[in-house]
Amino acid sequence: MDTRKGSYVLATFEGGGSVAPFITLARKLMARGHDVRIVSDECNRGEALASGAAFSPWVRALSRPERGRDHEPVRDWEAENGFAGICMLLDIQIVGRAEDYARDMIEILREHPADLAVVNDLILGAMMGCEALGQPFAVMGCHPLTYPVVDGMVPLGPGLPPAVTPEDRALHQDIRIGTMATFDQRLPAYNKARASVGLPPLPHLAHQIFAARRFLMATSPAYDFAPDVLPDFFAYAGPQLDDNLWSKPWTSPFATDDRRPLALVSFSTTFQDQANQLQQVVDALAALDMRSVVTLGGSIRPDEVRAAPNVHVVESAPHAELMWEASLVINHGGHGTVIKAATAGLPQLVIPHGRDQNDNAMRIVHRGAGLMLPLGADSAAIREAVQRLLDEPAFSDNARALGERIRASYSDHDIIGAVEALALGDVGKDRAEVA
Repeated sequence: MDTRKGSYVLATFEGGGSVAPFITLARKLMARGHDVRIVSDECNRGEALASGAAFSPWVRALSRPERGRDHEPVRDWEAENGFAGICMLLDIQIVGRAEDYARDMIEILREHPADLAVVNDLILGAMMGCEALGQPFAVMGCHPLTYPVVDGMVPLGPGLPPAVTPEDRALHQDIRIGTMATFDQRLPAYNKARASVGLPPLPHLAHQIFAARRFLMATSPAYDFAPDVLPDFFAYAGPQLDDNLWSKPWTSPFATDDRRPLALVSFSTTFQDQANQLQQVVDALAALDMRSVVTLGGSIRPDEVRAAPNVHVVESAPHAELMWEASLVINHGGHGTVIKAATAGLPQLVIPHGRDQNDNAMRIVHRGAGLMLPLGADSAAIREAVQRLLDEPAFSDNARALGERIRASYSDHDIIGAVEALALGDVGKDRAEVA
């Protein structure tokens, strides 16, 4: 294990669950005595500095000055489905600004040399910059694997369960091929950006990740639909679960002797046009004999959601603290909220809005640890689902069992040990196996 003081640059972007795991990783590295610099959108400066890390904003690349709907460059809530939303992100941010990310990364690393950079899996241009500079780097994904490069890994997008039958496996393979082909429609533009920084063309867009020393998945194999054999290039590193610095000081609005079941409601911290769906949730909970806390996450204004006597609506609250008391969690399917509730052993009602959210919902539903409703579900359907989660013990039993398996996986996936080893030169040896 590396005990010397090292320097690390952690590069991410404002994309909801793409920030908190990097802040958490920064804190853990600094606790080991390392120097850490976070690179992200300007709106993340406060969080980064409050964690104790240094901060550099994206300059040429996309950099949101503030959170909120007026600063969202990708209107993925208007996309036909989650995968179409991911493609919008590819076009506007990942490929469309690839050279900008690369040149920003090169400039930052020249000014602030690092033993290792850790790059969010969605900003391929930042990986390109590391590669052009000869900078050792790792990739960290904060959700199920985006890129269809591992046989046996359930492809991201449709929210599929694991393959069981030959027909299932054929379907998964067809989706992987189709996803790769869709990504590769952007390949000519991406290779043009690579040429601009002196790099050769790639055969596939997804192969940019293989310039890294390893791909770290910040989740748990007990939660994910992990294949029986995972190539050494990919490693589960465990979910990064801190509440970080987004939550403000919290005082419960409910009496200390109030023993009604508590529901925590948390939708995205990025705007996904979720106010109407949140109101349906509030209206459903208002008719039940329970307590509820709804966190708006900074993306929805308080005047857009009407509270109820038993439903407290706030901008933010410490999820980890509330989950100690909660009976269930209602969420949009973002990996950060889902994995935190799963780790706590809580049943969930998931209403996916897009992105990877159907896939996260399926990981809960498939294990009997919760229910999923479609976007647009009304208060009656939500109320019925919540009542089932409270009344049917199997949901709580399965959720507790899943939480135990996730928590047991932590000792095997020490992210700090993995990152320190990568800084010293540990490299995944089997790229060809997945490329």
